[in-house]
Amino acid sequence: MRFRKCVGPLVLMGLLAACGGRTDGGGFHPSGQNAADGSSAAPTAGASGSAGSSAGTTTPGAGGPMPKTPQSALAAYRAYQLAYERAYETNDAGGLSAVAMDPLLSNVTQDIGAVRSQGLIWRFHNILNPRVQGSSSDLSTVVILDCVRTLGSYKYSAKTGRRLTSWRGGTVQYQAVMRYSDNVWKISEATEGGKC
Repeated sequence: MRFRKCVGPLVLMGLLAACGGRTDGGGFHPSGQNAADGSSAAPTAGASGSAGSSAGTTTPGAGGPMPKTPQSALAAYRAYQLAYERAYETNDAGGLSAVAMDPLLSNVTQDIGAVRSQGLIWRFHNILNPRVQGSSSDLSTVVILDCVRTLGSYKYSAKTGRRLTSWRGGTVQYQAVMRYSDNVWKISEATEGGKC
């Protein structure tokens, strides 16, 4: 029994030591950014912004040329999903044009307008697990397959702020078509499937 009491804290200290400390060459970088080279494979923590801020100014992956690689298409897909959540939270689709293109952009913009006209706000959070399913030979189109898990979804009155209903969430298969245009990856089509 005494052995188990000692091992637990030692294992915890070892795990904490492995995650902290060094930030150069080979260290663990939760933001996906290595301080030495300044490259980024994922959105930075500073990009999350507040709910009241404009989604267009804090959308990760938007604003500059992106490499024409499947990895940057994945990063742009994640940026779209974040902008999508913010757009419904604020009932403002303005920030989506930086990460989405037609026909999907028009569909989502119309839906957000319909939600706003009903005096509602939707808040939800999705956990993503995207993988590259395939790409065109010239890498101008990348298809991403994801199993999206919604932790919870809540409908609020925009007038009173009162929560009207909630949905527990679940998982759904999601296929996204990312297109590379004007040095930027944008999502153009998305299809939901069954449970995953």
